[in-house]
Amino acid sequence: MSRHVLRRLLVSVPTLFLIVTSSFYMMRLAPGGPFDQERPIPPEIRANIERAYHLDEPLWQQYARYLGGVLKGDFGPSYRTKDFTVTELLAEGAPASIKVGGLAVILATTLGLTAGIVAALRQNTWVDYTAMGLAMIGIAIPNFVMAPLLTLIFGVYLGWLPVGGWGGGAPKFLILPVIALALPQVARVARLARGAMIEQLHANHVRTARAKGLRERLVLLRHALPGAMLPVVSYLGPMTAALLTGSVVIESIFSIPGIGRYFVQAALDRDYTVVMGVVIVYAALIITLNLVVDLVYGLLDPKVRHD
Repeated sequence: MSRHVLRRLLVSVPTLFLIVTSSFYMMRLAPGGPFDQERPIPPEIRANIERAYHLDEPLWQQYARYLGGVLKGDFGPSYRTKDFTVTELLAEGAPASIKVGGLAVILATTLGLTAGIVAALRQNTWVDYTAMGLAMIGIAIPNFVMAPLLTLIFGVYLGWLPVGGWGGGAPKFLILPVIALALPQVARVARLARGAMIEQLHANHVRTARAKGLRERLVLLRHALPGAMLPVVSYLGPMTAALLTGSVVIESIFSIPGIGRYFVQAALDRDYTVVMGVVIVYAALIITLNLVVDLVYGLLDPKVRHD
């Protein structure tokens, strides 16, 4: 097991390096710059600013300087948010993104698994058709449509919940963004769980367990469910990373001070270091969660061995 983890970590290093390198040069190729404004800056002032941030150096030298800082855990200063480093901005936005994303992960996993398993157990009945019909609607309607719709119904017409703001993370401010963020993922998890459970219910080892006279509950929990979890677990890795790093749309619509809002504003302002910081955090989360998924596979499926 430890050798497998070590190999995966060694492979992740060049992967992360390629992500950092490609992102760095792609940001520089985009038109505009961090100090382009509607009102032009005098050339001498612009030259002084670029010199202060080392933007007057050759591109390869800027890259080497940035990579050296990243290796030390320093993502550099924000070009547009004065007196703040990228690390400070990420630390400020992370609690909100983690809180909303974490609750969305729990909600999506719980509801999706429940709906998928119930639909599989009631295959080709009205329960199955209803659950999968709602799942298709959840997949077809993107969250940038669902979020305003939920806001309009529950915030404006009914007046039950606030339509925006953070409120220190109070529950009433979390309900709408968490639901809007989780709904598409609920639908995807439900479809994966249903397909995998149907396949497991017709597998030979499940038939053998039933033939031995085991109660249906034990057959489902001990023999069918672990195998049905495999495709769901593989999807939970990237899904969790995406939800934890914050949804750009959801955080913008509900005015949540999370990483996603910083990323959008930084991309519009060409704040290179902030965009790079978010990309690196996201990539590291993806790599870490994929490793966790790989290890969980070994626990769910005895045929998967990590030497």
